[in-house]
Parts: sequence; C-alpha cells; structure tokens
Amino acid sequence: MYVAVKGGEHAIANAHQWLGEIRRGDTLFDALSLDQIREQLALSVARVMAEGSLYDPDLAALAIKQARGDLIEAIFLIRAYRTTLPRLGYALPVDTSSMRCIRRISATFKDIPGGQILGPTFDYTHRLLDFRLAADGEIGAASKAEALSEDVPHILELLNRDDLIQEEELTNAEPGDLTREPLALPASRAVRLQALARGDEGFLLGLGYSTQRGYARNHAFVGELRIGMVAVEIMIPELGFAIEIGEVEVTECETVNQFQGSKTEPPQFTRGYGLTFGQQERKTIAMALVDRALRWRELGEDDLGAAAQDEEFVLSHCDNIQATGFVEHIKLPHYVDFQSELELVRQMRRDAATRQRRQQDD
Repeated sequence: MYVAVKGGEHAIANAHQWLGEIRRGDTLFDALSLDQIREQLALSVARVMAEGSLYDPDLAALAIKQARGDLIEAIFLIRAYRTTLPRLGYALPVDTSSMRCIRRISATFKDIPGGQILGPTFDYTHRLLDFRLAADGEIGAASKAEALSEDVPHILELLNRDDLIQEEELTNAEPGDLTREPLALPASRAVRLQALARGDEGFLLGLGYSTQRGYARNHAFVGELRIGMVAVEIMIPELGFAIEIGEVEVTECETVNQFQGSKTEPPQFTRGYGLTFGQQERKTIAMALVDRALRWRELGEDDLGAAAQDEEFVLSHCDNIQATGFVEHIKLPHYVDFQSELELVRQMRRDAATRQRRQQDD
C-alpha cells in the first residue's frame, strides 16, 4: 500500500501508540497469549497460513494478535515477513494418500475403504449459542480420537477403475512458482491452483456458489474431503535420497462433475481440486469448484461468459492483499488529485453554462 503524503510524523506516532493501547484492551483482563490463539482459534490460524503462503502456526498467531483479529491484515503481515526469508530449497510433492487423517468423508460413496471419518466438524452441530462457553465452562471432552495412520487411497480411484472419470495428466514438467514469477496469462493449471490456494476465501466462496447456481453449469459432488497431517520431504543431493523434515496439516478436496462430452472428450466425470494449509473445508471446496470452472477450455466446453470461467478475472482479483492495497489506498490523502478534478468539474460546468446561454440566444 503506497503512502501519498509526507509529514505529520507526530500524529502518526500517536496513532501507532493509540493502536497499541486499543490492541491491548482493558488491562483488567489478562493479555491474550499466542498459545491461546494458536490452540483455540485454529481455523483463523489456518486461513492466515494458507493465504499468507507460510506454514507457521506461531507466526500466524502473532500476526492475528498484532492485527487485532483482522485476518486480512494478519495475512498481509505474514506475506511481508515471508519475503524476508531465504529460500533454502524445494520440497517434494506431498503424498496425500499417506495422510494421517483426522477427517475423511465422501458425498458420493457411502462405504469407502477405511470408512467415513467425521472428525471435528460443525456439520452436525446446531447453530445455537452455547452459553456454557460464556460462563467459562468447557464442554466435557471425550477421549481424543487418534488419526488414521494407515494409507488411505483416494476415493475417486474407484471411478478410475471403470474408466468413468477423466485421468489426470501426469507430467514431469517443473511447475511455475507464483511467488517468484509474475502471473502470466493464460496460466497453467498448476499456477492457477497456486493462485487459488493463496486467494481470498470469501471471493472464492462467492465464485464457487455462482457456479452451483448455473453460472458455468458446474453442479458438483464432493468425491472426497480429507484433513490430516502429511510428511514434507526434501531431496538431499549429497545423499541421493529424500529425507522427511516435518509434517504439515492440510485439507484436500476432490469434486466430481458430470461432463456430457465435447468434440475432444467423451462423456465422463471430471474433477475439481483444492488443497490448502490447515483445516479449511469451505475454502478447499470453493477452490475445487472454481478450478473445475476454469478448465472449460481444455475440456472443449463452451464459454458461457460466467465470472468463474474467466481466468483473467479470477486470477487477477482473488488475491486479498492486492485487493486490500488497491481498495484501502483511496482513504489516504489525495489532495492534489482531488483539487485537479475539482477544478476540472468547475470548468466543465462553466463550459456547459456558456453553451446553454448561446443556445438560448440563438
């Protein structure tokens, strides 16, 4: 965000001091700790990590505290900090079939290998305020279930066996890196998915909803939604093999869409895909819906003119940091710009009045 004014340092310093006092709140209450934010506001932490492109729950919690709970501001802080970090290497693609799942469901098949795992979810809760939480009373917790540690095959592979779903193209080509290279259109699917993973959840939710309401004819089923821990590995050239350096929590969604066929493809099911850091079901489902809508050209479908099909529109506007900078900069001083426009409008009004008098004289 650029600042179009200089001076006023004393006022700015006072504004920063006031912000710090407001952030702290009433000192009669204990300060909010980073541990509390990380452990009890985990869904907010997950969003900040995903859209900030940095997996670090502690830093995400710090950003949320500094931003007074404004998640987009927290994401901005994380993005800015991320640019200061050295790039030590690239991880290998994570193997989600080896995910230690805490949640794994399918809306397309009832009986699946490994079974449905409901996990921690709001899906089956009543949307009623629980006043026991306001009274500092915690709900008695049952014994914590262990994550499923055995390999869990992707459910859509069941459709692969019958040749009913489009095969994903396997390639050894190195994907582009949106954090290192500017966005170029048309973009590869890998780059599109990177942009969507970093994109604003609300923006993608609106686009995904639009596809379900007929703008892109994209009614989908959730083939599989899974949440869990995946291993991160890097290749060590000196050793000649990969080593595991840690784990990250991710949410993965694959949607199934009916496809009537085109001039280049037979009738079949097609996929949409979403994957983000942390537990973010709404985001990954919306991401998968938009991903599928953007694939219309490669599948030989018609361009219906839907917003979710417009690659340039989606990818150029889904980033909330860019959007925030451009929208919020208009509240900063634009005195010179406005004075010039003010004079321009006055001149146009004088010219219009002159033309009107001439017409009356004629």
